[in-house]
Amino acid sequence: MDNTVIACDACGRRNRVPAVASGVPRCAQCHGPIPWMTDADTATFAAVADSSKIAVLLDLWAPWCGPCRMVSPALERLAREFAGRVKLVKVNVDEAPAVADRFGVKGIPTLVVLRHDEIVARQTGAPPEPALRTWLDDTLRTASRSARRA
Repeated sequence: MDNTVIACDACGRRNRVPAVASGVPRCAQCHGPIPWMTDADTATFAAVADSSKIAVLLDLWAPWCGPCRMVSPALERLAREFAGRVKLVKVNVDEAPAVADRFGVKGIPTLVVLRHDEIVARQTGAPPEPALRTWLDDTLRTASRSARRA
């Protein structure tokens, strides 16, 4: 599991962001939340996604899939927008069939929102970015309310 270097949207400082951490990545200079985007495979999925303290936006994709390539930039923009609230984890289903089986993937891209290792929302396909933003925002809001009631 490698570190990813991500520039802070607020101050521009480049930060190393580990695939696995106990908290939420923050900029070393301005201390604002920075996007958390990483890849996972069968061997690393439990550490990268299941142990996350914040919601995981799981992108189950394949490199040969046109809709997957279309939705990827939108997901990265959403990871930036929801920095500190979402961890974007991308899984290539061709390289991690066990993860695809675990989530019952029948078509790609399949997007799943996980909270504490539980599925709170899922959808298949590549909707436009505004629809993805609404879906993710509504999902996080609902999951947050449910967590407060529990």
